Amino acid sequence: MNEPQIFCPRCAWRPQGEDRWQCSPRMGGCGTVWNTFWTAGVCPGCSYRWQITFCPSCRQFSPHEEWYHWPEGSARERERELEVGRD
Repeated sequence: MNEPQIFCPRCAWRPQGEDRWQCSPRMGGCGTVWNTFWTAGVCPGCSYRWQITFCPSCRQFSPHEEWYHWPEGSARERERELEVGRD
């Protein structure tokens, strides 16, 4: 199975393994610090699923799902095309 490339949809910044995000207490989170891409945006501290992700490079928020860029022709890309065709 092909793995997605992960990068900011706005500026193309690529997170590294040592990068961390915080489950923001200001937004109702628990304060856990972790790499959000290890868990597909789900906080390991409180199980909150983050729908948006902050980019430390361009300082903008984007939908978490838009950070995942699947190779053309991958099974996941075909699934997404089918989902769009159903709408």
